[in-house]
Amino acid sequence: MKFLIVGLGNIGEEYKDTRHNIGFTVLDAMALASNISFTDRRYGAVCSIRYKGRELILLKPSTFMNLSGNAVSYWLKKEKIPVKNMLVIVDDIALPPGSIRMRPKGSDGGHNGLAHISNILATNEYPRIRIGIGNSFRKGAQRDFVLSSWDQEEKKFMQERISIVIKMIRSFAFAGLELTMTAFNKAGKVPTPVKESGQEKPLPK
Repeated sequence: MKFLIVGLGNIGEEYKDTRHNIGFTVLDAMALASNISFTDRRYGAVCSIRYKGRELILLKPSTFMNLSGNAVSYWLKKEKIPVKNMLVIVDDIALPPGSIRMRPKGSDGGHNGLAHISNILATNEYPRIRIGIGNSFRKGAQRDFVLSSWDQEEKKFMQERISIVIKMIRSFAFAGLELTMTAFNKAGKVPTPVKESGQEKPLPK
């Protein structure tokens, strides 16, 4: 049984390890844990991981975020993978940093990558994992924020959260969507920072 695991992001060194590239970061960590390297293929960097009889094809689109649907459509067709066996990993400014939420379908929430995938596939009914990157930016500065890098404390915390996402990906392939959501969505929540005297309380480490 095959699964397409898509991590959304932008190619290029200037985007590496930025908040918007959390999808790439997750897949890089997953490939590293399996001692497997990505190969540049049509529409993206690709590698294949075997897990308990399942084949997980990891895809990092090279189309840039706004055209992610082109890569997704091509690899779904090439590998003859049904949409229900696809899982998209994406950043979400509406969730607290490090919060993890798995859903079977949904709107794009203003995310250009998800919007293009939904448009090309003519459906928004495909599984996705949203990873919170927060929204601590001033009005009009969203682009700069999502394309900024994590500081060292944030990066350490996100590495811990990424390990949970990897477990969710494996569970999705082996146990299925519903059981994975039941097992992980509650654990994936991170409290929203609460402001006290004009200062935000730090997130738990």
